[in-house]
Amino acid sequence: MRPKAPSTGHVDGAWWPRSRDLAAELPALLATLAVRLGDVLRVNYNLTEWDSAPRRVISGGRQIRLDGFYSRPADTVDVVAANRRRLTLLVVPSNTDPAAAHQTMMLAADRDNDQTVGDLLAAGVSVTAATQDTTNLTRIALAGWEAEGGRIPQQVSRHTS
Repeated sequence: MRPKAPSTGHVDGAWWPRSRDLAAELPALLATLAVRLGDVLRVNYNLTEWDSAPRRVISGGRQIRLDGFYSRPADTVDVVAANRRRLTLLVVPSNTDPAAAHQTMMLAADRDNDQTVGDLLAAGVSVTAATQDTTNLTRIALAGWEAEGGRIPQQVSRHTS
């Protein structure tokens, strides 16, 4: 989540659920957001992004209304509190690589982020891919160096008696 500040972009933070079961995933998210928002009344979501969901879920002993729309922007949920505060969260797809999900969430939470949802999802994947490419290039370079007669020093443990 972004620090408390005026909204500057398309989303206020990101959420990485572990499945497409909205009713199962929401209670943990809502418990976390209640600290910041107060009592949550409603969650708006895109119907095509989730398995079927009930009209309401119970979280923290309260009924939370779930409103699904086909017209709702994909890869986002809106969480609406009793005090009328609203947070729009980027939903990182549950099957996303953990490193890419982490990177996407960090980008979305940046105070100065003004990227679109699509740009955030693409940026998280591309930064992770670039990091993996660098790691692979390092391994290849070390293997080539070692094959040409170089030697990677090994840790030697010395025992004293």
